[in-house]
Amino acid sequence: MKKIKIKSKFFTLIFSLLTLTALGLIFNRPIKNQLIDSYHPKITRQTVAATKRRMAEKNPQHQQNVSYDFKKVRSLDFETAFRSRFNTQRIELIGQLLIPESGIHLPIGLGVSNQTLALAAGTMRPDQQMGDGNYPLAGHHMVNRNVLFGPLYFKTRVGQPIYLTDMKRVYQYRVYQRVFIAANRIDVIKQTRRSIVTLITCDATGKGRLMVRGRLIRSLALSQASPKLKRALLRPANT
Repeated sequence: MKKIKIKSKFFTLIFSLLTLTALGLIFNRPIKNQLIDSYHPKITRQTVAATKRRMAEKNPQHQQNVSYDFKKVRSLDFETAFRSRFNTQRIELIGQLLIPESGIHLPIGLGVSNQTLALAAGTMRPDQQMGDGNYPLAGHHMVNRNVLFGPLYFKTRVGQPIYLTDMKRVYQYRVYQRVFIAANRIDVIKQTRRSIVTLITCDATGKGRLMVRGRLIRSLALSQASPKLKRALLRPANT
């Protein structure tokens, strides 16, 4: 009788573990997307100035938050999303990316560390400046069409406007190229004479890359932007 009870408890435990595992697999992606989508940082001039000050001071504690080592970038899993969402102070915010027609409104963080790319678009060179030559940004391609660079893959088309801001000035670009490239095409992030923005994300297979490029049309002070654009850029990101 005792052996039967022990076996019954054992099979109940195994069944419970399998059930929890199955539920975890089923709800893993929606929970991960919710974690990412719940990040709404309020980016201001003071936010950007503080980031620049920390980088200028070369404090090791803050420098370690910024990485440009592409080899260390990993696919965005649940654990990375969870850790990043509850350690947002490790993202060195430097501005915003807005593509209204695609539904993209993301914070821009320095570098391509896994915690930065989990919640933001990341700069791909340490020397890049908005409106000056090539400004490349990386972001994760998500199955969800509304998270991170998911809309870049599913919704962004030639002719659409792209806005970058450092909360002082707004830089307006127009998409002129949407093309798939090899994953080893690091030449596309190099500096250029022409002022462009280069947005990079994975293709559907994860083995290649989608590149979207826009030419700089104009730049203006944030205070001079249209009321609609100003309202959008003064809202928290991801809203």
